[in-house]
Parts: sequence; structure tokens; C-alpha cells
Amino acid sequence: MQEAGQLDYKKIAEAALFASGRAMSVEELAAAIGVGSVGSLEGIMEALINDYKARDSALEVQKLGSKYVMGIREPYATKVNGLAGSPDISKGALRILSYISKNEPVMQNAVVKAFGTTTYDYMKELAEKEFVSAKKIGRTKRIETTEKFREYFNVQGTQ
Repeated sequence: MQEAGQLDYKKIAEAALFASGRAMSVEELAAAIGVGSVGSLEGIMEALINDYKARDSALEVQKLGSKYVMGIREPYATKVNGLAGSPDISKGALRILSYISKNEPVMQNAVVKAFGTTTYDYMKELAEKEFVSAKKIGRTKRIETTEKFREYFNVQGTQ
């Protein structure tokens, strides 16, 4: 059984994750909850994760790297993903992003070779939306997905 104060912390953490709609760092959650100790916060978050597992909810709280996120558990996410509205990214850019994520790190010239010169416009879109980062290597660039990509698509990092 949790102490009354800790129950309130869990509810605040739950509300913060729900309201933000994104993955939150330990520091952000600690500030929102009013907890100074990282260890205490991780205990609170672990208890919240277990609460969602125990109630067999369509929602879940997950730890992604050093951040926490609230999302929809499979297979429910697949059933309702059409309700979320149109994606923030064009279909062409999504194809390029998929290729990059499966092959990262990948050289930009290899992506252009695979998809053609329209790749440059899609790469610009992906960089502006901070889904990929590019580092100049010689005459081309080394492309990798970012933390924002992993949070947005709810995938574990490979880095």
C-alpha cells in the first residue's frame, strides 16, 4: 500500500504525462511533481507503470531510455490510430524516414541513390521537424534519427 503523499505524486505524474502528450524527462517530471530525488521519482514512476499493467488498461506508461511516456497499448493503438488525425509529415518524407531508421546511420548519398533527387526536399522536411540529424562527412552527410523521432514513433533507440 502506498502512502497518501506518494499516491498524490503518482496522480500528478499521470496528469503531467497525459497533459504533455509527449515523453518527459526525469527532471521535467520531478519539477512537475515537486520531488527533489531522482530515486524517489523513479520509484513513483515504477509504481505508476505497474498500476497500469495491473488494471489491464488500453493505456500504458512506459520508460523510453531516460524518459517516461503515456501511450496506447497494442492492439488498441492499431485500432484507433486513424482517430489521431493526419500525420505531421508527408508520405514521401515518411518513406525516407522509414529507410533511414532501418539503416541508420546512413549516408545521404545512399538515400539519394535509393530514392532519387527528391530526397533532398524530404530530408529538409525531416531535419526541420527534428526527426533526423545530419553531420557533414566529406561531400555528403551522415544521417541518423533523433530522440524526437524515437519519442514521436514510440520506438527504442538503437544508439
